[in-house]
Amino acid sequence: MNKPAIEGGTPVRDKKIYYGHQYLDQADYDAVLDVLKSDYLTCGPKINELEEKLCKLTGARHAVVCSNGTAALHIAVMAAGLKNGDELITTPITFAASANCALYVGATPVFADIDPETYNIDPAEVEAHITENTKAVVAVDYTGQAVELDRLTDICKKHGLVLIEDSAHSIGTSYKGRMIGSIADMTTFSFHPVKTITSGEGGAVLTNNDEYYEKLLLARAHGITRDQKFMSRESEGPWYYEMVDMGYNYRMTDIQAGLLISQLDKLEMFKKRRKEIVNRYNEAFSKLDTVCVQKEIPESDTARHLYILKLNKDKLSVDRRRFFDAMAAENIICNVHYIPVYYFPQYEKLGYKRGLCPKAEDLYDNMITLPLYYAMTDEDVQSVIDAVTKIASYYSR
Repeated sequence: MNKPAIEGGTPVRDKKIYYGHQYLDQADYDAVLDVLKSDYLTCGPKINELEEKLCKLTGARHAVVCSNGTAALHIAVMAAGLKNGDELITTPITFAASANCALYVGATPVFADIDPETYNIDPAEVEAHITENTKAVVAVDYTGQAVELDRLTDICKKHGLVLIEDSAHSIGTSYKGRMIGSIADMTTFSFHPVKTITSGEGGAVLTNNDEYYEKLLLARAHGITRDQKFMSRESEGPWYYEMVDMGYNYRMTDIQAGLLISQLDKLEMFKKRRKEIVNRYNEAFSKLDTVCVQKEIPESDTARHLYILKLNKDKLSVDRRRFFDAMAAENIICNVHYIPVYYFPQYEKLGYKRGLCPKAEDLYDNMITLPLYYAMTDEDVQSVIDAVTKIASYYSR
């Protein structure tokens, strides 16, 4: 095998491949066009149709779609009643919104370390961080693999906490045969273009709790209602509504909803192909002592969003940056998910310091995100495998 392109060798492929990409087909284009030709571009019938479809998919009683995954987390913590002085426990290996949602309502994010093999939040670490101020846990299904829901549910029930499952990565995943979305007190989804299915931007909160559902509806739409049971005065006519609580304009458009309804029809197809790619990666990389493969718990039938490869620093003579650059020279454009949230300057200003979660920090220092999306060809997958094998072998100690 020739030396890596970064050292003057020949790249494994001529055309760049990126870590993620949406897949749209004619059915998606037609779905959007149908909405554009209809009477409603927003606040129309596609919203209810989508919410019903999400409930049917997941088994949840209620679904509230919204403008994006961050909005979903925000209205979930609002529905949970978090306020100034409360604490919310989450993982540092996530997008910032999983922690920021606490700050939005005046609460304090508390970071619990991860399981070093699954990379998901460690339930024992969650319990160790509970105080009298703890009110909720935001547990992230990192890469699409379900968190240990049984243990987290027991911990939350024991301490009277709300369990919010951040399932931005895990639409289509099931846990012990139950679809994600129907298990936690509230479950949030994201439909950004790099996710398994997309509406461009979009999010949702699913719950079986009627009280949470009513609060989510208000939080999504300015705290405004036309439902008489929530109003303090008698209606003055068909135009009448009241703002009964604080809320935001977090509505999803019918255009987005129409696209997502179409994308949901392809979810099983997307999941099947992603599993095929993950299995090929795992088979190839498990043979290398220079890299580590993410462990999956048997309870999770995972629809994988991201593929994380952890470099074995004891077996390699290069660091993550050099490995990352070498992959780019092979025309494999990777990414890193994620920088620990408390590393950011905004969190430093709030008093957070490095060293809070050593296992999460070790993962960050040594991981890269490899390409994983539905439209990858077998040749694309093999190119990624060849590049990793080539670079890892060349820099092996």
